[in-house]
Amino acid sequence: MEAGSRQVGLFFLGGEGRSQRPGEGPGRRGALPGERAPGPRSRPGQPRRRPTSSPRVCSLPSLLLPGGGGPPSAPKSRLGHSRRDASGRVTLGGSARPEPRAPSVKWVVSAAPPGGGLGRGPGAGGLGAPKGLTHLGRRGPSRPLLRPPGRGKPRRGRGPASARARPVRVPARRPPAAAPRAATRAPRSAAPARAAMSLWKRTIYKSVCLSLALLVAVTVFQRSLTPSQFLQETPSPTSGSQKAQKPSGHLVNPNSFWKNPKDVVTPLPTVSRGPQTWDVTTTNCSANINLTHQPWFQGLEPHFRQFLLYRHCRYFPMLLNHPEKCAGDVYLLVVVKSVITQHDRREAIRQTWGREQESAGRGHGAVRTLFLLGTASKQEERAHYQQLLAYEDRLYNDILQWDFLDSFFNLTLKEIHFLKWLDIYCPTARFIFKGDDDVFVNPTNLLEFLADQRPQEDLFVGDVLQHARPIRKKDNKYYIPTILYSKASYPPYAGGGGFLMAGSLARRLHHTSDTLELYPIDDVFLGMCLEVLGVQPMAHEGFKTFGISRNRNSRMNKEPCFFRSMLVVHKLLPAELLAMWGLVHGNLTCSRKLQVL
Repeated sequence: MEAGSRQVGLFFLGGEGRSQRPGEGPGRRGALPGERAPGPRSRPGQPRRRPTSSPRVCSLPSLLLPGGGGPPSAPKSRLGHSRRDASGRVTLGGSARPEPRAPSVKWVVSAAPPGGGLGRGPGAGGLGAPKGLTHLGRRGPSRPLLRPPGRGKPRRGRGPASARARPVRVPARRPPAAAPRAATRAPRSAAPARAAMSLWKRTIYKSVCLSLALLVAVTVFQRSLTPSQFLQETPSPTSGSQKAQKPSGHLVNPNSFWKNPKDVVTPLPTVSRGPQTWDVTTTNCSANINLTHQPWFQGLEPHFRQFLLYRHCRYFPMLLNHPEKCAGDVYLLVVVKSVITQHDRREAIRQTWGREQESAGRGHGAVRTLFLLGTASKQEERAHYQQLLAYEDRLYNDILQWDFLDSFFNLTLKEIHFLKWLDIYCPTARFIFKGDDDVFVNPTNLLEFLADQRPQEDLFVGDVLQHARPIRKKDNKYYIPTILYSKASYPPYAGGGGFLMAGSLARRLHHTSDTLELYPIDDVFLGMCLEVLGVQPMAHEGFKTFGISRNRNSRMNKEPCFFRSMLVVHKLLPAELLAMWGLVHGNLTCSRKLQVL
C-alpha cells in the first residue's frame, strides 16, 4: 500500500494482561499461555539463541484468525503435526497442553493510520486483519497482535528480522499516535485549504452586497422616490403624522413597513362616492296607476295628481353638462335656478353678481357660476327655445340642463339633480351659494362672511323660517293638501331665494335626499333633509328673501345704501338689478352705515 493511504485493520485484544512494553520478551507478563520466556537477549554481533523448550501451543481459536493459521511467529508446517486427543487437548510435536477457552470478543469498525499500524508500516508489526474490523477485548493490558499468514507481510529492508517475526503488543486505544503522520501531511493540504477559504469569503461578500442592493431598491420603490430624491434629506413630518404609530411601536398600516413611522400620515376619512359620471341616459318613467284607484286621489287638483303619479321618477338624462367648471380649486360655486324662457335674467346676472373670478382673495380658490335648467313646459315652444339655449351655452359654457319640464313643482327635481351632479363632478368645492334668478347678491359681503367659516362645518345659512305652517288655501301658490303633509308645521328651513352652505354638507344632503319622498316645495324639502341630518339652519340678517321690507311699496326696498350692506335681497327684475348694481358700486355716499355682517 502507498504511504499516504489509510488502512483499516483488525485489532484483537485478549483477556487479562497488559500491553508489552519496549524491551519485554514473550516470557514476561502478557505472553501467551504455553509460551516460555526466552533467555537473555544476544549481544550485538552474536547469534541469537533458540529456545529449547517444547513447541508452542496456539491459544487463539482458528475461527478468529482468517486463513486458519497461528501467530506469525509459528510456522505453518508445525501446525500440521498437531492433533486432538479424547480429552480435547491439542498436542503439537508430541507435547499436549489443555486448550484454553476462547475469550469473549467484540467486532467494531476502526480507522487505522496509514501504513497499517499506529504510526508504523506493515513490516514493523502492522495490522494484517481485514479492513474495517477491530477486535476489542476486556479492559486491561492488551494481548499481542497476531497477524494471519499471508496478510500484512513485512517489507524488505524494514528493521531486523527478529522485529518482523516477533509479535508486537499495541495498546487498544492510542489516538495520539496518528498525530505525527498528520503533522507531516499538513503542509501538503495548506494551499487547497487557503483557496477554499478565499472562495468562501468571496461568496459571502457577494451575498451581502446583493442583499444590501435589494434592500435599497425595495426602499426606493416603497417610498416612490427617484434615486436622486432618495439620497436627499427627508422633509420634516407633519404635525399629525405621529398618530400613525401605536404605543407598542407597531405600525398601524402594514403597507408602510419600509417607511419611517414619523413619515406615515393618517389618511382622512372620506365619504364613499357613487358613479363618476352621470349614469342616467334614458327616460324610463311610467305613471303609478295604483294611485288612480284611491278615493282621495280623485279629489286632488290636476297639478297635484300629476305630481303624485310621477313622484317616484327621481333622475332624468342630462342634456347640457360642464364638468370642467370644477377643474382646479373652487372656493365658491354660485348656482342659479332659472327657466329656459328667462334669458334676460341670466344675462343680467352674468353682468353683475354672477361674474366669475379666478381668485376669491386671501389665497382662496376661484369663484364659478352655473345655471340650472329644465326643458320648456310648452310643447310648441320647446324646439325653438332649445336652439336658443344651445347657442347661449356655446357662448358662456355655464348651463346645466336635464330632460324634465321646468315647472314650480319640479323645482325639487332641480334641487336633487344638482346635489347629485355636485357629488359626481365637483366634490372639492368648499362653499355653494344657491339662489333664484331674480335676487340681488353682494359678492364682496358674501366672501367677507365666508372668511370666518370652515368648509368642514355644518354651515347652512340664510333667511330661516321657524315653525312655518303649511298653507291650506287652494288659491295660494304654496298650497299643500293634507294628504301630502299632515303635520301642523314645517321643520326649520331657509328661504329658497338664496342660501349659503358648506360643500361637505351639500354632499351629505345628496345621500339623505335619496331616502325621502319628494315634496313640491324645494326649500321645505331641504329643511326636511336637514332635520334628518340633525343640522340646524342658521339665520342671518343679511339674507332678505322677502325684500328688505315686507311692504313692497316701502322706499327701503329701493334704497341702494341698504343693498350695499346686504348679502342677498329678493326680488328684482333684470332692469332693476342692473340699475341697483350701478348705484351700489358707483360713487355712493350714505349718511348712515348699516352694519349687518
